[in-house]
Amino acid sequence: MVTAKVNLKSACTHLGVSRSGYYAWTKRIPQIQAKLADLKSLYWTHRARCGAPSLVHDMRDLGYKMSERTVGRMLQSMGLRSKISRKFKYASDSKHSLPAAPNLLNRQFTVLKPNTIWTTDITYIRTQQGWLYLCVMLDLFSRRVVGWQTSHRIDRQLVCDTFNYAMARQGYPKGVMVHSLAQQCCSGSQYCSRDFRAVLLTNDAIQSMSRRGNCWDNAVTESFFHTLKGHIIHGSVYLTRKEAQTTLFEYIEIYYNRKRRHSANGWVSPEAFEQQYYENLEGSTV
Repeated sequence: MVTAKVNLKSACTHLGVSRSGYYAWTKRIPQIQAKLADLKSLYWTHRARCGAPSLVHDMRDLGYKMSERTVGRMLQSMGLRSKISRKFKYASDSKHSLPAAPNLLNRQFTVLKPNTIWTTDITYIRTQQGWLYLCVMLDLFSRRVVGWQTSHRIDRQLVCDTFNYAMARQGYPKGVMVHSLAQQCCSGSQYCSRDFRAVLLTNDAIQSMSRRGNCWDNAVTESFFHTLKGHIIHGSVYLTRKEAQTTLFEYIEIYYNRKRRHSANGWVSPEAFEQQYYENLEGSTV
């Protein structure tokens, strides 16, 4: 069998492309490969937690000019997709007769400065050792977790410790509104307890509570838990509570607060958003 040699000119003519177009295409191949390699590296840096809406900003930081749609197609071509959280399910069985505070927040989730409104809630994490309960205080301004604590018991001490930790960490700000659910499967009575009300009063904090049975009144904290569980809880097996605590520390303090971009912050991390605020505040006073 005789194989005929095909030169570049005849091949281009047969395919209906110019030689200049062919050479331009060969030069683009290394650039495309570099883009794919950088995107793949960013994807695994975030441990498969982010999709195109977030990764496009990381790519732009590297100097690439591309759209979210392009990043999405590139991820798809490599068979990469972000971790998908399970559909949120809400259940309410924390029945108590303790008085609830009024809903002062009333779904006004946009605030103008830090330490104005904190939202709080409790969730649970399964371990081979038993349940681990996580309570967080989240600043609505930047969506930063300003305080969090864990315990093997879900009680009023857990919410009090979380609030005290957040206050100490933030320098004991005055007049903070603390918003929680009035009734929920994990929390409700803890936030209505005399101990928690007393610690709020001692620190000049204002209490606000969602309407009974309406989880959307605390949507920001619910969204945080939804994201956290999709990233590090679902599909994971923790042998001990200590192992789960270590993972929570890495996720909240190292990743979520410092690195994870948030759409409400203009696609920068909570800490970066607060830093921008204080830099702008300092610049306006000069």
